[in-house]
Amino acid sequence: MRRWLKRTFIGAIGATFLIGGGLAACSHHRQHGGTPMTEAEIAKLRERVMDKATRALELDAAQQARLGVLADAIKAQRNALMSGGERPRDALQSLVAGAQFDRAKAQALIDGKTSAIREQAPSLITAFGDFYDSLRPEQQQKLRDYMNRGHGHRHFFRG
Repeated sequence: MRRWLKRTFIGAIGATFLIGGGLAACSHHRQHGGTPMTEAEIAKLRERVMDKATRALELDAAQQARLGVLADAIKAQRNALMSGGERPRDALQSLVAGAQFDRAKAQALIDGKTSAIREQAPSLITAFGDFYDSLRPEQQQKLRDYMNRGHGHRHFFRG
């Protein structure tokens, strides 16, 4: 595989996991308890995060609507990545359950995740682009400053 193709592939997967990682982590483990969150708990968390983002960035109604579309796109991406019913940890453990690494199953796992990313990426990119483009320059700068700090999501939206 050509070097640029490998880098593009790795970059695309990395970006998707970074975007959807927060939602995936929150919906699968409650304070390391290991119990999945219910849909009602996910909805409550989504509303809390959107409220804090609205206050931190001082979003107007149109920007809030675009943020909601982005949140829905992230959830759709996460659902596509998590489809199949098997938890990622269980899937990885099954690859090394036998005497040899299950290369065929690993390739099928990667192919499935890559396909999910490829199918959902356009709507996710559009939603993020629409949200970001709707921000005023000072709001964009706040978002860039947060991203440049490299902190977790909890530091940005502290109330």
